[in-house]
Amino acid sequence: MAQQDSTSTWFQKPDAGKAVWLGVICPGAGQIYNKSYWKLPIVYGAFMGCGYAISMMQNRYSGYKTAYLDLYKDVQAGTVGTDASKSYIAVMPDGYDMDRVGGANTWMNTLKNRQNTYRRYRDYSILATVAVYALSLIDAYVDAQLFDFDISPDLTLNVEPQIYYDLQHQQSAELKLAIQF
Repeated sequence: MAQQDSTSTWFQKPDAGKAVWLGVICPGAGQIYNKSYWKLPIVYGAFMGCGYAISMMQNRYSGYKTAYLDLYKDVQAGTVGTDASKSYIAVMPDGYDMDRVGGANTWMNTLKNRQNTYRRYRDYSILATVAVYALSLIDAYVDAQLFDFDISPDLTLNVEPQIYYDLQHQQSAELKLAIQF
């Protein structure tokens, strides 16, 4: 029976390409492949936050869009009322009525502006989700590439003043930075 080296399975350098492709198929799988389990709550928390933002902004956008279209139809028909079941009345702040918001045309402009605002915020949330996805893939790639990067305690940074002479033999002072590893 052949004996297997225990270091061959745990400390084997992960393949960066495989980590990225696993992350493409299932977000967070690249981090699992790299054995960076502590990053999973960050990745999935970011995705859940982005999903919540998209959902909330889409709901608000749809609500203001429906209210705007309903008010537009009622203004065209001349039947603008104060019925609480109307969507454009339901989105008004508590204690407000059509007169207090400046009339039907002013309220219609307000609804259109809010609709555009929440559509823009929804689109930003979608872009944030794409950015989180890309960052999780980049993290999986970099983590796999730097798996065996040596971080030794011998890294030192030496800072020392130095006199510099240029081609005309003019003297100037400079600061020399040297990293030793």
